[in-house]
Amino acid sequence: MAADSALLLSLVEEYVSGLQDSKAGDTAAGVKDGQFTILQLVEALGLSLTSSQPSTRARGVQLLSEVLQECHAALNEREVEVLIAFYENRLKDHYVVTPPVLRGLKALTKCTALPPGSAVSMLRALFQDVHVQSLMLAERACVYNMLINLMESREAELKGLGADFVFGFVQSMDGERDPRNLLLAFQAARNIIQQGYDLGKFTEELFEVTSCYFPIDFTPPPNDPHGITKEELIQTLRDALAGTPKFAEFLLPLIIEKLDSDVQSAKLDSLQTLTACVSHYEHKDLADFLEGLWASLRREVFQTSSEKIESAGLAALTAITSCLSRSVLSSDSDDFLHTFLELILNDCKHHLCEPDLKLVWPSAKLLQAACSASNRASHIVTAAVVPLLVEQYNNRSHCSNRRTLLEVVQKFILSVKNGSSPQSEENVFAAFRPSLCSIVFSALVDTNASLQVTATSVLALLAQQTGLLLDSDIELAVDHLTRLLLTEEDDAVSYAVVECVGALAEFHPAAFITKLIPRLKKEMFTEPMDQDNNKVESEQRSHHAVRLRCLSALAAVSSQPSVVQESTPVLLEVLSSAHTGSVGFSLDVVVLTCRSLQRIAEQAKDTEETGRCFHDIIIPRLLSLALQAALQGQGSSAGGSPLLEEVVLCALVSVISASCSRLQPTLAGQMASRAVSLYLDGDVSFLPDNSFPAQLQLLKKQQGESQHLSQLVCLLMACVCSLPRDVEVPRTEQLLSQLEEMSCTCEHRLSYTSAAKCFAGLVNKKPQGDSLDKLIQNTTKRVCCELESPSSAVRTQAFTLMVWVAKALLLRYHPLTKQLTDKFFSMLDDAVLGPMAADGFSLLMNDSADVLNRSCHADVRIMYRQRFFSENAAKLVEGFNTAPQEKKPNYLKALSNIINKLPKQVQVTELPALLALLLEALSCPDQGVQLSTLSCLQPVLVDPPKVLIQQLEALVSRLLALTTSPAMSVRMTSLQCISAISLFPVHEVLPFRARVLRGLAQPLDDKKRLVRREAGQARAEWFLLGSSGGK
Repeated sequence: MAADSALLLSLVEEYVSGLQDSKAGDTAAGVKDGQFTILQLVEALGLSLTSSQPSTRARGVQLLSEVLQECHAALNEREVEVLIAFYENRLKDHYVVTPPVLRGLKALTKCTALPPGSAVSMLRALFQDVHVQSLMLAERACVYNMLINLMESREAELKGLGADFVFGFVQSMDGERDPRNLLLAFQAARNIIQQGYDLGKFTEELFEVTSCYFPIDFTPPPNDPHGITKEELIQTLRDALAGTPKFAEFLLPLIIEKLDSDVQSAKLDSLQTLTACVSHYEHKDLADFLEGLWASLRREVFQTSSEKIESAGLAALTAITSCLSRSVLSSDSDDFLHTFLELILNDCKHHLCEPDLKLVWPSAKLLQAACSASNRASHIVTAAVVPLLVEQYNNRSHCSNRRTLLEVVQKFILSVKNGSSPQSEENVFAAFRPSLCSIVFSALVDTNASLQVTATSVLALLAQQTGLLLDSDIELAVDHLTRLLLTEEDDAVSYAVVECVGALAEFHPAAFITKLIPRLKKEMFTEPMDQDNNKVESEQRSHHAVRLRCLSALAAVSSQPSVVQESTPVLLEVLSSAHTGSVGFSLDVVVLTCRSLQRIAEQAKDTEETGRCFHDIIIPRLLSLALQAALQGQGSSAGGSPLLEEVVLCALVSVISASCSRLQPTLAGQMASRAVSLYLDGDVSFLPDNSFPAQLQLLKKQQGESQHLSQLVCLLMACVCSLPRDVEVPRTEQLLSQLEEMSCTCEHRLSYTSAAKCFAGLVNKKPQGDSLDKLIQNTTKRVCCELESPSSAVRTQAFTLMVWVAKALLLRYHPLTKQLTDKFFSMLDDAVLGPMAADGFSLLMNDSADVLNRSCHADVRIMYRQRFFSENAAKLVEGFNTAPQEKKPNYLKALSNIINKLPKQVQVTELPALLALLLEALSCPDQGVQLSTLSCLQPVLVDPPKVLIQQLEALVSRLLALTTSPAMSVRMTSLQCISAISLFPVHEVLPFRARVLRGLAQPLDDKKRLVRREAGQARAEWFLLGSSGGK
């Protein structure tokens, strides 16, 4: 113990007299380790604390305070009580002692063992003995932190002080100027307001001491180490000012005054603060200021040139209207909402009668903002505005005026839709239903395309209003939309009509089932004929466009299960008729039919009814049609079924894949069993029109077999590779064996590629384990054997399988991925397959549309691209350096394909290390490599690293050479890069100015306008380089 006492005295002496600040840490460590206590430290400081020299006393208190900052958590209640009494007494000491005293008190406010009443005692002493604003910045921060700490831990005690606490805080904060301390002071003020402290007679004083900083005008210095932002100060002050209705009588006049400012940021801050504060106010708080607030808001929306201020003004108007809507009406109270809306209507309504003037939209926006605030407000505003708009529409004959009025109606309906409307109340537009329907239907029969487009949008919104439109209205709307679908050739109108029928069918499916779908079906199967029964070419083209619109509409309306049951048979009949040739459907109609089925599969509500429709009817029908087409195509030449075309088969894959990916678990399991039985055993029992030959072998190569049967493996891929991962595919080993065999032996490109993709899709979802490892090793062995034999006739097939299996393993981070990727890299040196290997890296890094993607439930890990790059970039560079000159383009193309698919942030980080290769890639004759390399370089040129600036000579030369490339996209992108280089440091790029200007002469005369535009912009940037008015 004597040794510990001696050590403590030594530490105190060295700190106080020797001015060795590091001894504070040693002392704190001794207290933490139990060598001595805080009270023993106080005793050891006795001579220092009672010294006649203020500086010595200050050093003694400072040592104690620094130790407390480290050890406050270990203090007991008795020790805290003694220390508080000591520090309170020292607040009366010399001013040089005050800073360490405040630091000690701040540490004590963090103690969990604060005695009852000590918080009040500390603050009374602080408010009485310390003039906060005469202190230095750090000490003022101590005071604010003390207040915040005590409000968090001793709220009840502080509230016992009543308004005295608020008065003390006001005195402490008054005159604060430093942003760091203001942020703390605003936080303390916010706590006082939001935690319900008694403001008493000091409400106005608290408001004045905080509002004098409103609106915040603060720009942090560059590289500010403290990280104080203007946004933080604004939000914290706003929370304080807007936190209580007691400030309303002071804050609202201040906001009205600040809205007269010419400073845009002050206007924006004022409007956002107004929006925040009225959410806490009652109607009576706003009553005396409604006219002034409305005048300011009207001016900002009518006259502003800033979209931000306009949006903030409209949001504030909505908030005020919402606040007034919360008032409870009584017989002896004024209806402030009605009064306020009268102000708005009187100033805005007459502008709606002038649809060709510029104030119609600001007025409409103000009315819509008020309308969206509440159900009461929407009833009042629509009652005044909608009849006027309808009357104006009927009185106007000019299409542009009518369209403007209809667009205003559209925005009103949208504002009511977004507002809060109780389900039990009558629809706001119920009284105006006949007149609204009348103007919409009259617009639909107009010949003006833009008016028709607007009308379809309004009709869609009306249909979404619960209980508004009658069945007769919907039926009439369907008639109009059907007529437009079948007769209107304008693309914008057609698109709008398709979108409208989709929106209406979601809420009113019955009319579309009984009227639209039968009419579209009839039109689809009708062929135009002239009087001599010969097809007229122009009429044929027109009818072809009608068919395409009908298909789009059938897909759009099919969101409800009841509609799906009616629309999909029509689409299946189109495919069946195209297959049999009974109706002359073109190839793009067949493809769009498949796309329509795919859209239905993706957008229809995910119910068991929809799932069964696809499982029991659609997928079997599609498989049956494809199989019939393949069997009929055996041995025949041209003129076969369109279902044999690759583009149609790919579209069928999309339909089946989208359908299977959304099947319920039971149906998904049944689909897996059916598909496997069909392809392995030839089981066609579940297919309609079951007239197929026995012993079908769809995965085994038969003597004299054509490509038509083998390419159906793509439909197997769609069935089994899109199912959820928890669905077990039966007989997987047998299936994988036959797929591997087909992918390595089949000569037809679509067949062996689809077999490889199906194999990869199953491998990706196969559970981890010895079975999977053995399968991969066997497949890798077979693939490598074929690839290493130059005389093999199936090297391309083997390489295709390797690429897809590598992708399947890469996506799931399988440990055996490296075996395949190493082989992949070695193929870049292959004389025949080298270019294909370079292209294969694009396949590895790209998302696949029909397999191995998240929508197909594939096992895709995050950031697999970055991982692949980090593990293989060095290998690629090394291979490039050692490769013979004729093989180097393969490495450049591979590198470009990898980097181009990385996220931009990764590109910017990694490209400097690969710059030499990228510059080489710019000289590669492959235009695809050139374009992808330029795309990689563009983000790096924005903030160029030193290594890039050092390579400016090579970079500028290569970019100028590419400005005359045969590919337009390469020319444009190279010009954009040249323009970006002009922003480099002037002393670095100025030596290249003359050469670049000469090099831009030819692209300035390019035959393509877009290239000439880019060249002109680049030349302007370089021409001004180094001039007094330039960069």
